[in-house]
Amino acid sequence: MSRNLHVAIVGATGAVGVEMLKVLERRNFPVGKLTLLASPKSAGRRLPFAGKEVEIQALGPDSFHGVDVALFSAGGGISKTFAPIAVQSGAVVVDNSSAFRMDEHVPLVVPEINAADIPRHRGILANPNCTTAITLMALWPLHKAFGVKRVFASSYQAVSGTGAQAIEELRTQVEALVAGKPVERSVYPHQIAFNVLPHVDSFLESGYTREEMKMENEGRRIMHHAGFRASVTCVRVPVYRAHSVAVSAEFERPVSLEAARAALSGAPGLQVVDDPAHNKYPMPLECAGQDDCQVGRLRLDCALDNGLAFWVAGDQLLKGAALNAVQIAEYL
Repeated sequence: MSRNLHVAIVGATGAVGVEMLKVLERRNFPVGKLTLLASPKSAGRRLPFAGKEVEIQALGPDSFHGVDVALFSAGGGISKTFAPIAVQSGAVVVDNSSAFRMDEHVPLVVPEINAADIPRHRGILANPNCTTAITLMALWPLHKAFGVKRVFASSYQAVSGTGAQAIEELRTQVEALVAGKPVERSVYPHQIAFNVLPHVDSFLESGYTREEMKMENEGRRIMHHAGFRASVTCVRVPVYRAHSVAVSAEFERPVSLEAARAALSGAPGLQVVDDPAHNKYPMPLECAGQDDCQVGRLRLDCALDNGLAFWVAGDQLLKGAALNAVQIAEYL
């Protein structure tokens, strides 16, 4: 980029919005002017950026004059209303919600996989679901090597994927249980502390949840693989940050561990952490705050033809959201 840009963040006070600020600063994105947008109740607050404090403004129809890039992370309803307004004002929108992910005119992008789709945009680009993005970081290099047909996966999703209130709910529940006090809950339908909930997002008539179907639907678009199939169970776990996914994948061509490791070792944004004999494998504690995803527990799947089982983990606030959005903006 040859000039400094006017960047806006919509949803600047949310967990992803705060991470977007940090990523822009850490990666030296060419920000000439920064506009932080949120709900009226947050207006007037200040957030730090590049040694200064930037005042938050209330989001409105006139918020995007002169904006070059608008990073949205404020929910699908806000995106559907304000993303077209931002585009009409001359901005390019990178949206982190589900509002445009399945729109055939909106590129759905993980830059390490399908950056070539970015120039097709008509003003809006979509960030994929966080679990999908993290899983595909490991699945894509394997697909290129062996041709993936289908996957069976279970996710282990951190509470920060729900938002700041969920982080606080886990913390207060743990403190209450340690102190022998009653547990209060409001974010999740059941206690999350010392528990796991096989329930992420709303249920569909099929019995799957919306979150569970995103890996198949979004994976097909990102990998340009219309026949890709994914049967997924998404589980919320009492972890603050970073998602993990257990994957069994079936491929068109025979798989060897040596060839799989070679494919994964050369993939950008991915680290192979696979030494079980020395207790080395990906863990959310190790991935939290890290740009790269990690893959390990590689083994030939004993129940599938041409199958490989693996475990992948990554920070869903970064590669699953803020980092991926900024990477898209960098390609712009």
